[in-house]
Amino acid sequence: MVISYLGGECFKITQGDLTIAVNPPSKDSTLKGVKFGADITLVSQDHPDFNGVESNIFGEREPFVVRGPGEYEVRGVAIRGFASESHYGFSNGKAGAVEESHVNTIYSIVLEGMNLCFLGALGSATLPTAAKQELDDIDILFLPIGGDGIIDYAEAYKLAVQLEPRAIIPMHYTPETLKHFLKEAGADTVEPQEKLTVKKKDLEGKENEIVVLAS
Repeated sequence: MVISYLGGECFKITQGDLTIAVNPPSKDSTLKGVKFGADITLVSQDHPDFNGVESNIFGEREPFVVRGPGEYEVRGVAIRGFASESHYGFSNGKAGAVEESHVNTIYSIVLEGMNLCFLGALGSATLPTAAKQELDDIDILFLPIGGDGIIDYAEAYKLAVQLEPRAIIPMHYTPETLKHFLKEAGADTVEPQEKLTVKKKDLEGKENEIVVLAS
């Protein structure tokens, strides 16, 4: 399996001739655009920064789109979605502002014998009961750390420790929040890498190993 980070919360995950896209930004997003064909596209929240499904249509290749909670099986990939809250997109920093929320989907993806957990734009470090009961034995955790409507780096690390994944991939970060997160995790010396090529056996015996992917 090869995992590439394309900024924001966008990832490209490939296994053989199968490609999965997660949270591609749309043309209305301020995030850097992406363009690649995918077989499956996961959207954790209906927000321009995450719902750019059109960017994964390439020629005659059009992805099966998963947009929310439920159970799915596509091309041998088992996917489960759990509803949670997010405040992303509503934060404006004004005192007394009314805080709104919308649905964020946490995804569990089983691929090549590995259990991937994608938290999306999670707004609280307290997971919904259904997710807490089902999210165990996580191989790779995709963890938002940026604050501003989602959990911040300190909350994110505490949650990651509770979930006990073998590896943690930070996402939705700025250079500053990444620096704080790595310090919180005692992983200041971790250097970004272009992509992660990984097999199940590579993760055996590991716990909370931080893997930073450059966008």
